Amino acid sequence: MTGPDAISTNGSATWADALLLSFAQAGYLRAEPAILQPAEPFLDLSGEDIRKSLYLTTDPSGEELCLRPDLTIPVARDYLASPRAGEPAGFSYLGAVFRYRGGAPSEFLQAGIESFGRQDRAAADAEMLALALAATTAFGVSDVEIRTGDVALFNALIDALGLYPVWRRRLIKDFNRKLSLTEDIERLTLSTAPGRNEYEGVLAALAGSDRKAALALVTDLMSIAGTTNVGGRTVAEIADRFLEQSTLKAGALPRDAVTIIKRFLAISGDPDDAVLQLRALADDAELDLTAAIDQLESRVGFMAARGIDPRRTRFSTSFGRGLDYYTGFEFELHAKGNGAEPLVAGGRYDGLMTQLGSANPIPAVGFSVWIETLTQLGKPAAKGGAA
Repeated sequence: MTGPDAISTNGSATWADALLLSFAQAGYLRAEPAILQPAEPFLDLSGEDIRKSLYLTTDPSGEELCLRPDLTIPVARDYLASPRAGEPAGFSYLGAVFRYRGGAPSEFLQAGIESFGRQDRAAADAEMLALALAATTAFGVSDVEIRTGDVALFNALIDALGLYPVWRRRLIKDFNRKLSLTEDIERLTLSTAPGRNEYEGVLAALAGSDRKAALALVTDLMSIAGTTNVGGRTVAEIADRFLEQSTLKAGALPRDAVTIIKRFLAISGDPDDAVLQLRALADDAELDLTAAIDQLESRVGFMAARGIDPRRTRFSTSFGRGLDYYTGFEFELHAKGNGAEPLVAGGRYDGLMTQLGSANPIPAVGFSVWIETLTQLGKPAAKGGAA
């Protein structure tokens, strides 16, 4: 049994009441999306790697379904299907999610908030962090480490450097998925132009092309050959590989760009100091990063207005949560001295709503609360104490 009744039987009703009350008092309506969800959005947004963690089934029509592995996508889907789609709206939740986790229970509780449609992004970001801190307080955990970052800054830097599109995609993918970005930069810096290749003609045809043109060419070639995949790789994956090879053949990643990227990734610490270092970097490199830096500075101001001391916050330009759909502010709250797993984690994901079918972009930001970890660490606050 899950939900409030199950929580009560576990003797944790006090923190559940306090947590949900703090969310309600902040104006976030309770959302209760269906447990059974279409699997496609999760596979599309997180990749096939997530399949091994999902509990899957198929309905009589052949549609692949799954038990919800998290609540962000289900809440977003319900919002998009509602009359309020496109309008500012905020939702909170507390319910069971289902993922294979090795030796840990596959059914566990997740709480959180999702905010859709707010155009005041910096203020909304700061509100999420403040509510996340209130969530830890509801469990009696107040001594936390605040880690923040902003993938929009890295994206702005790569755009301003004017790199080949394939390099841009590769570096941003590495950053988002917490791969070895520094290692990949070093490899791309070396002269990687291959020798004679059996696909020399294809590589020559793709030189300087964008992804759309590469995909069209490879699709045509594979259509002529009468195949849709090679070695399990899709047309899109093969096109990306050819485009990468053609770009690498044209030369290495420029060393001046590498120097700038490394300097950027080394910036961390107090967010106010980070703003100054970022502006100095932009001036020295003659890059226009003004909009992204202004957004960071505005967010820090709204955080301070909500009583969050910037000096308590560790900002790092290299910080990322390892998910492709984040587009800006990202954060994690960790227990002091025991920070392997986050207590609360979230960020901005403005691109998700169009990926889920929205005709127009809709700003979105939110966070999830790791109930198990907080329950183990904290003692429930008095009812209403987290408001």
